[in-house]
Amino acid sequence: MTSKTETSEGAMAEYVTAVIGGQLFGLPISRVQDVFMPERLTRVPLASSEIAGVLNLRGRIVTVVDMRARLGLPKADDGQLPMAVGVDQRGESYGLLIDQIGEVLRLPDDSREDNPVNLDPRMAKLAGGVHRLDGQLMVVLDVDRVLELVPKTDPRTAAAA
Repeated sequence: MTSKTETSEGAMAEYVTAVIGGQLFGLPISRVQDVFMPERLTRVPLASSEIAGVLNLRGRIVTVVDMRARLGLPKADDGQLPMAVGVDQRGESYGLLIDQIGEVLRLPDDSREDNPVNLDPRMAKLAGGVHRLDGQLMVVLDVDRVLELVPKTDPRTAAAA
């Protein structure tokens, strides 16, 4: 599967859309492996709050990332069961916990803009640009940035070590 296709109008990109905390996000379709309902999530002791847990998905151990926690949003209290978008990075399987899945959008590459200066900093650090849709802003998630879960080293503690 590729995320970019050439048409007579120019290069097009395809995104799987998801809603997290009322905000529309787009994930490049080339990075999405599957969409699933996470069941039997096992908490990981001492893991950061961004790691919701691990689960077995068709024989593979999948680390599930809570996108609300990753974006600094409060836990959902609407009673809806979360969904997950399966992605791979360097041979490891991850599930991104989202509020709801949307449709696949095919958008022209040249309509993608850099992050606006007024984009919430929590979103901006995980975004690879935006698309302005009819009355709505779709934030393009940079999956590599989302999966940078290792805490940044504090230079003050690194010097003391």
